[in-house]
Amino acid sequence: MTTTHLLYLHGFRSSPQSAKARLMAAYVAQHHPAVHWWCPQLPPSPRAAMEQVAQGIAAWPRATMAVVGSSLGGFYASWVARHTGCASVLLNPAVDPARDLARHIGEQTAWHDPAERFFFLPEYIGQLQALATQCPLPAGREMAIIAKGDEVLDWREMVARYPAAQLTLLEGGDHALSDFDAHLPAVAEFLRLA
Repeated sequence: MTTTHLLYLHGFRSSPQSAKARLMAAYVAQHHPAVHWWCPQLPPSPRAAMEQVAQGIAAWPRATMAVVGSSLGGFYASWVARHTGCASVLLNPAVDPARDLARHIGEQTAWHDPAERFFFLPEYIGQLQALATQCPLPAGREMAIIAKGDEVLDWREMVARYPAAQLTLLEGGDHALSDFDAHLPAVAEFLRLA
């Protein structure tokens, strides 16, 4: 089965303007123009984010959809994959965002527009915990691209969290996966983009 619908989920403080989201969007448009692409701006609330995504993909064909997620978006992508059975690609995925984001409660700035501010509220930690408990084993194929040089997340935790994934483990690299363009052909092949 080829992928006809592709969802991209950005990370914490990020946006559809992230380098990886724009690279992936351009690659899909150039090489797989028949694929329906959606990269929404996710709200800070994890519950609201997943409600928005669930509504947005409600009419998508489950057998031919896939999801790509980076960092917190990788955590969300796993949630989507487990609820739809679709294939997923996880880019330095957050493993325990409830733990990791607890120190970020309060006012935050958007990564791509520091003038844009939002509040990460204490109740969002509970929402992340609720999403984590709703994650049974993966129903679809998984690919994970994980950098040992990630300065934000522990690569060992990421590898342990996705034992069934087709793993690309980078010796160096960084959290942003600055060389993501080099991985696009492999991602597209794994996703069997139409």
